[in-house]
Amino acid sequence: MRGVKSRGRFVVALMFCAGAVVAAGGIASPGPLAQGQTPASTPTQSTRFPDYPKVDTSAGYRWVQGWPQRPPGLDWGVMSSTAVDASGNIWTFNRGAVPIQIFRADGTLVRTWGQGGVFKNPHQVRFDKDGNVWAVDNGFHTVTKFSPAGDVLMTLGVKNQPGDDDKHFNQPTDVTVSPSGDVFISDGYVNSRVVHFDKNGKFVKAWGKLGTGPGEFSLPHGIARDSRGRLYVVDRNNARVQVFEASGKYVTEWRNIITPWAITITPKDEIYVCGSTPSQWWEVPKGSVQMNGVPAKDQIVVRFDTSGQVKQLWAFPQGAGDTASPGELNWVHGIAVDARGDLYLADIRGKRAQKFARVDGKAEAPASR
Repeated sequence: MRGVKSRGRFVVALMFCAGAVVAAGGIASPGPLAQGQTPASTPTQSTRFPDYPKVDTSAGYRWVQGWPQRPPGLDWGVMSSTAVDASGNIWTFNRGAVPIQIFRADGTLVRTWGQGGVFKNPHQVRFDKDGNVWAVDNGFHTVTKFSPAGDVLMTLGVKNQPGDDDKHFNQPTDVTVSPSGDVFISDGYVNSRVVHFDKNGKFVKAWGKLGTGPGEFSLPHGIARDSRGRLYVVDRNNARVQVFEASGKYVTEWRNIITPWAITITPKDEIYVCGSTPSQWWEVPKGSVQMNGVPAKDQIVVRFDTSGQVKQLWAFPQGAGDTASPGELNWVHGIAVDARGDLYLADIRGKRAQKFARVDGKAEAPASR
């Protein structure tokens, strides 16, 4: 009971004190300031920027100086394609006197081949699961299968004979080969279709026509296959990537993201596409080649997952033709990715291949920028 009374007295005392304040006219306000007196200042926050953490939280790429180390006299022409083989070597495919030049990831030269008229206008180079080399030549209108040593094993299309039937192409652009040996070719600059052959080179089917609807193409410029067997076609003028089953059945498309020029898919089904931000036809200068996105207004690489979700996007400095500085791109036309995630980008107007090393996020920033 004593504790209760104490609490009661305490409550009453508080009530009394409060009542006394109210009875006295409430809380007293400060009196008038004397002459020359200023009110107390309220502390203010500095507007100076803080010392921001110098930590990169997003992945990026740095140009690798001195890659590759080409011997004197080993020049490049227009660089159309790069690819990484099973050994991690980087193949460059260019339109100069020595079309195929192979380098290690550290930039040292492995070997060269393809001289002496083997190719007319190199466009893309790819590999199958057995390490054979597939080279697309849109000057000869052919897709040729070579052994790793450079021996011809099969030629699809008829050399120097353009056409649109089951034996001819008209400026084909790219090729992908399934583990079972089925061959899918994007055909191409003139024809607007995908052509399917079996492992022996027998025609299976073709699909597509010139247009903008689902399953139609306007310059199908690249093709790649994921681990499930789905095909991804770079539909360049339509600024989209179209997705198909191996049967040719249309699945979906990804648009309003990139005007795609080339595509590659890693063993982990990471889909890398290079090109430029989407353009409209009014942006194409009159009197120039009438292809959407030409000239490219910027240079980007986008990484998608197989559902079409954009996982990462990188922009690269754009140069001006042959005078582009190292680390700049102008008409990026080919893309390859090695096991580390480094990029090897083929530059049409810059006439070169360049390496860009991946720098993962949350790494300490370099000493100088």
